[in-house]
Amino acid sequence: MQSYVRAAPTPVPTDPVTGELTRLLFDGDDRDRIHGTWRRLLGDQMFTHRPGLTAEQRTALSYERLRQVNGAAGGAAALAYDVRRLASLHEWTGFTDGGLCTVASIHYNLFLGSLIDHDGYRRDLAPFVSMERTGTFLCTELAHGNDVAAMQTVAVFDRASGGFFLSTPTPGARKFMPNTSLVGGPKSAVVAARLLIDDEDQGIFLFLTPLSDEQGHLPGVTVTPLPERTGTPVDHSLTAFDGVWLPREALLEADHGRLSADGTLTSDVGNRRKRFLRSIGRVTAGKLCMSAGTLGMARAALTIAVRYSHHRQISGPKAGERIPLTAHRSHHGRLLQALASVYAMTFLHRETVDRWADHDPAERTEVERLVAVAKGWITWEAREITIECRERCGAQGLFPVNGLSELPGNVEGGITAEGDNLVIWVKAASEMVFGHEVERTGTALLPPEGRELTDLGFLRDLLAAVEEIWQRRARTALRQGPSGNPVGRWNETSGAALEMVGAHVRLRAADAFIAAAERTVDPAARLLMEDLCRLFLLQQLRAHTGDLLAEERLTVHHVVSLHREIEGVIASLAPHQLALVDAFDLPEELLGTVPIANEDYMERFLGSVVN
Repeated sequence: MQSYVRAAPTPVPTDPVTGELTRLLFDGDDRDRIHGTWRRLLGDQMFTHRPGLTAEQRTALSYERLRQVNGAAGGAAALAYDVRRLASLHEWTGFTDGGLCTVASIHYNLFLGSLIDHDGYRRDLAPFVSMERTGTFLCTELAHGNDVAAMQTVAVFDRASGGFFLSTPTPGARKFMPNTSLVGGPKSAVVAARLLIDDEDQGIFLFLTPLSDEQGHLPGVTVTPLPERTGTPVDHSLTAFDGVWLPREALLEADHGRLSADGTLTSDVGNRRKRFLRSIGRVTAGKLCMSAGTLGMARAALTIAVRYSHHRQISGPKAGERIPLTAHRSHHGRLLQALASVYAMTFLHRETVDRWADHDPAERTEVERLVAVAKGWITWEAREITIECRERCGAQGLFPVNGLSELPGNVEGGITAEGDNLVIWVKAASEMVFGHEVERTGTALLPPEGRELTDLGFLRDLLAAVEEIWQRRARTALRQGPSGNPVGRWNETSGAALEMVGAHVRLRAADAFIAAAERTVDPAARLLMEDLCRLFLLQQLRAHTGDLLAEERLTVHHVVSLHREIEGVIASLAPHQLALVDAFDLPEELLGTVPIANEDYMERFLGSVVN
């Protein structure tokens, strides 16, 4: 396994409070190893905004940037193997180029990672780690997305040659929507297909398949470009195979499926569905990458919006007076609520990545569920935050040069990629109705009288109570649903079950936030962390006060005073907005290219206008 090359250490913010917040947000003493390479890369001119490019030129630029990433990675195979650095790559590059975030996730995780996970040590990876050939991943089909297990693409074992013939039997079986055009140079793919041996379906496996070379697509490979979609352009296409012959070694093998020379399949997994899920196991790391990319977009959007709110001057209450936009609670209150959420999202993501990186095989199912529900919540929250930040910057936020206008569209891609959010939440909900117990603390059942809304422990107990309430409702609905009608019974249950999942993931985020606050060494930074965590928890509880009051978990006094508590925390945090976003540690070289992120934004914006 190659190791990456350590460059100059990532600079530490000089302000002690900002430095402490940065340390907490970015993996503490491991910050430079995990994040340093990508942060330094963003200071390069290659990653600045390029106006006036066509969709095809922008796609080509994403591949150029991918090669620059590869040169800095210090070993592509090592990167694909290290989920912490892999997720961090998306966190730092996603907001500069959504297309790069997409093709990097496909090349390093889905393609190269799948090769490594399937006896990769036996395979020559040189063309892919050097990017002589770019990798892509072909799984979903035009007619089979979230039900991809019903895919129709087939790889027929040919006893005469010992290889396989890869075919697309119907128009609906065309692979949708991988990046398989000629843009970006020669490409190879990992293709998911049904393995047929003597007309018997052995389940879905992965096959390494060359798609193109310097002259074009290879015989039997048909690629049809798809229309442009929202967000940064990527060369999404429909891909079909017409009896493409593949050698024996094209089959990706591991303990869940090995094929002997005589065509006998052996497996340590009992059924075809489990073999398929093991084959596409890299989708779980992909969820972490999608979460990371959208998380980075949300942090960047907040950095730009908060800085602009301090630079933008508007009319004050007195004649001739000018005050910053951020002076108004109606403006900074929304941004501070988004900041509280993005800190919680970051700490949840760190915990989730650590759990996945270090999990025991016996915990796999539980950790995969955590990854899924975290991905859903983080990407949905990122969409709301990027939209909010764009709106708070008014007309300036509509111009791509100011770094905000394309972020919501790029977040949409993360919401759908690696498992549509609602679908993976429904799966988690079905498992958690009876297969999960809410984590209580020792103070959970204390009477609410005498407990204060300033107490993080009390607020945490209340959020756990919300999860319990919705789980109880889901269990009741499932028990009382129409018998003999599984769909009808689940329809009665799913609403409450999804509310349970939402409360659960927010509780996990709150626990991660509280733990980070407890690790804070600097006293001033700790106060900020506690206030921000308090604001996050109060926000989550606002919509549930009726239930909590009915369950006698809150008093009338608590409900009446909740709004005042939120306003008080916002007022306390308002003077510290810049410190809170400075802790996101975006390079000034990058922010200097975003006009509204700078005090002289008018001059910089006018300088970006093409005469």
